Amino acid sequence: MSKIILVLGGIRSGKSQFACQLADRLSQKVAVIVTCIPQDEEMKARIKEHRLKRPAHWQTIEAPKEIRPHLPEKEVILIDCLNIFISNLLLDGLTSATILEKISSLTEEINKKKGGWVIIVSNEVGSCLVPTNKLARVFTDLLGKANQIMANCANEVYLLVAGIPVKIKGNNV
Repeated sequence: MSKIILVLGGIRSGKSQFACQLADRLSQKVAVIVTCIPQDEEMKARIKEHRLKRPAHWQTIEAPKEIRPHLPEKEVILIDCLNIFISNLLLDGLTSATILEKISSLTEEINKKKGGWVIIVSNEVGSCLVPTNKLARVFTDLLGKANQIMANCANEVYLLVAGIPVKIKGNNV
């Protein structure tokens, strides 16, 4: 069974950088599953920034809408990020129930893996205001539930605040 580390934080909290540092400490055999679909120049720049911070020898797998079949046999798998994955599914018209089923089946697939680490990055939405837009409310509700599912099965959970990791579950890596 794989060990799961969930890394939560707000936008630009340092969660992806921290997750990369964790992955690098754990192994040189790392695969990064990225979920972002670049829609504009600003997002393309963010993606480029993330790529430049990762070691060049890490395998990168683009899986914006289906993570489960792309889980490779690596010592460390870094999924960056759950919030964009859920956003992609929501914008494709999937129901909340279907999306949560995908999250649950992803955790089942991760738990079937023999050994290694899976690091999952996600935005923490529990401290934000309730959005006035219905789609945004559906998204934050879904992401909050998905984070709870992941945190429940995770061995360790970190919350990044202003670039500082705060361990909120588990033993030291």
